[in-house]
Amino acid sequence: MEEKKFDYNSLIGMILLGAIMLWYFNTNAPEITPESTTTSVEKVSKKNAPKKEVFPTNTASFSNDSIKEIEFKNKLGAFAMSAMQAQEGTTILENELVKLTIDNKGGQIKEVLLKKFRRYDSLPLYLIKDNNASFNINFGTTDNRILNTKDLFFKPNFSKNGKNQVLTLRSKVSETQFLEYRYEMKSNEYMIDFSIRSTGLSGVFNTSNPINLSWNLNAYRNEKSIKTENTMYTEFYYKAEGDVDYFKVDTEDNVNDVDWVAYKQQFFTSNLLTDTPFNKAKLSTTDLVKDEKIDTVFTKRFQLVTPLSLTSGELNYHMKWFYGPSDYNLLKEYENTDLAEISDLGWGIFGFLNRVVFYPVFNFLKGFLSNFGLIIILMTIVVRIIMSPLVYKSYLSSAKMKVIRPELNALLEKYPGKENAMKRQQETMAIQRKAGVSMLSGCIPALLQMPVFFALFKFFPTNISLRQEGFLWAPDLSSYDTIFTLPFSIPFYGDHVSLFPILASVAIFFYMQMNQSQQANMQMPPQEGMPDMAKMMKIMIYLSPIMMLFFFNNYASSLSLYYFVSNLLTIFIMLFIKHFVIDEAKIHAQIEENKKKPVKVSKFRQRIDEAMKQAQEQQAKQQKKK
Repeated sequence: MEEKKFDYNSLIGMILLGAIMLWYFNTNAPEITPESTTTSVEKVSKKNAPKKEVFPTNTASFSNDSIKEIEFKNKLGAFAMSAMQAQEGTTILENELVKLTIDNKGGQIKEVLLKKFRRYDSLPLYLIKDNNASFNINFGTTDNRILNTKDLFFKPNFSKNGKNQVLTLRSKVSETQFLEYRYEMKSNEYMIDFSIRSTGLSGVFNTSNPINLSWNLNAYRNEKSIKTENTMYTEFYYKAEGDVDYFKVDTEDNVNDVDWVAYKQQFFTSNLLTDTPFNKAKLSTTDLVKDEKIDTVFTKRFQLVTPLSLTSGELNYHMKWFYGPSDYNLLKEYENTDLAEISDLGWGIFGFLNRVVFYPVFNFLKGFLSNFGLIIILMTIVVRIIMSPLVYKSYLSSAKMKVIRPELNALLEKYPGKENAMKRQQETMAIQRKAGVSMLSGCIPALLQMPVFFALFKFFPTNISLRQEGFLWAPDLSSYDTIFTLPFSIPFYGDHVSLFPILASVAIFFYMQMNQSQQANMQMPPQEGMPDMAKMMKIMIYLSPIMMLFFFNNYASSLSLYYFVSNLLTIFIMLFIKHFVIDEAKIHAQIEENKKKPVKVSKFRQRIDEAMKQAQEQQAKQQKKK
């Protein structure tokens, strides 16, 4: 058999043939160019579609910078230049009171730290942090894009204007075309100047699309009591058409000519003010607390959406930010703004008393005392001394009624039964008139004290000076005190026991006991068919302390402290008047003297007497017919 040998010539031929084939395919491969890609896109586009810049979708042959530029141009259009040049980062504006962190992306405030305050759990108090707020301007462009400033990149420039810190941020289309945000922070101020200005963008803005500003905020929980902070004192305030108004939870409102909006919580507020009023603003708030018994991060969501107008094709708005305490003493310093109404001192006479009486007295005492519990006690003493003449008037009327009570009881025997009710009433009024006694003289002093009660009901829970200030066993006079935590929750009472409401309830019980004996003298003798007022008073003696105990268990301990001290002082004043001021013998002698004097009857009284006489005659005729 013939032996096979290796053919070197065949091997060399195969190698040469493979090399020729590789050279052929490499030199004749089809080339992919940007032009060819653009052409293919144009073929599938519709005839009437808006003209847009179209960029290659195959980026394999481009550098990373080119890919980034394409992405920015597709997303941001004319503002891609700033996105390419800007860098991600933040700038800090800081003074003695507040620290702002402002993001290059969006040019918006990323963090707000109030440096002099702490949360209920002693952590730093942030009004804005971890993307709980958003400030954005939405607008259309002439290349048919809808852009949001929160997506734009701004180039920061920090400078100083005297002692003021100035941060200017620009998002550029070109060196002469840009959108600018400007922040200016003053020393020792919560108010920050803020302006929005565009330059050379009249040809960029698409005027057929509205330019909308939106500001959203999820309000952090800052206080111990979620119920008190969220349900009672967290509200959306705004000034529109010259008037300040507010609404609470899950509400939406459309208003015109808005000068400012305030996302107000119990003690802190986030405000946006504008020199050029917002027109057709949409305001809304949503409750984020699902269960007050469960710990929560946020209380309410606030939202403002409003269109912005162009002046000569450009944006030009001067505004202000206010992030700080809703302190009446502070907010009233901003004149011609009405921001002080955010403090919620009550309406009408209640707010008047707080502004004119209680805040001046409180501020005066605060000037030389640092213990706020003692300030409340001294303030209570001042209020009770001022109110003591009313207590004296009420007690004096009670003593006079006690003196003439035997005569009133005699009328019941003289004119018994329902048929003589009108005559009995007429004779009773005549006896009172001759003795110089009026039922109203006992009621009016009590009624005059009611505005004080309701005014202070607003004063203490909203006074930020009391926040986190302790007294005796209460660590925070602006919130409830706790001496014992219950393993369960009692409806309307809560899961804790507060001592100040218990003391206030005990004091009001003894006050009601004393007041009941006084009121017994003021009451008319029990008549047939009429409710027994004495029994009703006894029910109130036991019901009022229980109601106060339940109602004030979750309220500010400063309020319970005030009512405790106030009731104690009232008891001492009543005892002092009874034993050292009122002399029943003198009162009796004075009444007898008054009876001898001729009584001047007014025309109004004459008409009442005539009407009662006619009613009595008519009643007598009806009885005769029966």
